[in-house]
Amino acid sequence: MKHFISIVCLLGGALLFWSLLAAPALTTVQATSLAQSAGEGEIIFRQKCASCHTIGGGKLVGPDLQGVTERRDYSWLQRLISDPGALFASGDPEAQQLLEEYNNIVMPNLGLTEQQVNAVLAFLEAQSSTGQVTAPVEVNLPQGSALAGQKLFTGETRLMNGGPACIACHTAPGAGFLQGGSLGPDLTHVIQRYGEAGLASNLDQINFPPMVGSFQNRPLTAQEQADLIAYFQWSDTQASTPASSRTSLMFGLGAGGALILFGMMAIFWPLQRESLSSRLRKSSNQDKTKTDAHLGSPAH
Repeated sequence: MKHFISIVCLLGGALLFWSLLAAPALTTVQATSLAQSAGEGEIIFRQKCASCHTIGGGKLVGPDLQGVTERRDYSWLQRLISDPGALFASGDPEAQQLLEEYNNIVMPNLGLTEQQVNAVLAFLEAQSSTGQVTAPVEVNLPQGSALAGQKLFTGETRLMNGGPACIACHTAPGAGFLQGGSLGPDLTHVIQRYGEAGLASNLDQINFPPMVGSFQNRPLTAQEQADLIAYFQWSDTQASTPASSRTSLMFGLGAGGALILFGMMAIFWPLQRESLSSRLRKSSNQDKTKTDAHLGSPAH
């Protein structure tokens, strides 16, 4: 029995000694892992988030994220970053409050994995704890021309790097007869909603998922960004056509085109009633009649 107690005490002492040795190593590994995660999160933040958010630099398109991991529940932040559309659609009261405060601009789904989401949150927590400021992205642009921007928007002037014209997906006042497409959001009063600095940052770093494929390797030049911003500033002063009016116009054009098509069919369809063989026989008979008439006529 004494031997058994001695063995137990010896094993217990060995485990205690090992834990004392391993604890600093585990702490170091955890700290290193956290630092690596925060480092990855910083890269993601600067690539995908900095065009709309700052950390301690004030509001931009979206809220300042200084101390956000302390103000908001961690799981709620994970849901917001992972699938913002689903969270806003769920009617979540905190999400609805953000919409009201930030001009009904819904955060885009950035397609981040769970690991990437946690890395971003680790960076936000680390950045907030150190008090370091991540200021808005500075975009120094030349003087812009509203007319040049309008031509870029409508596609009259092609973008230098080959990106698609804005009008293919967006609408804005002064963009022509139909004012553009509806695949993307309406850009009426986009300056008021994003602010000039926020819009400039988003044009410089295009992170909206539907646009990334088109502009990832075909970015806007500084002059094109300046011209588009000048155009949006000018379009803010123009009266916009309500979406219902544009829908009515499209319906009217479609109905008018259908009437013209039916009219042409009413005119030309009777000519198609006769079968091809009947028309060939009729043509052959007419040729034979002409030949007989010619043979039966008196010689000159």
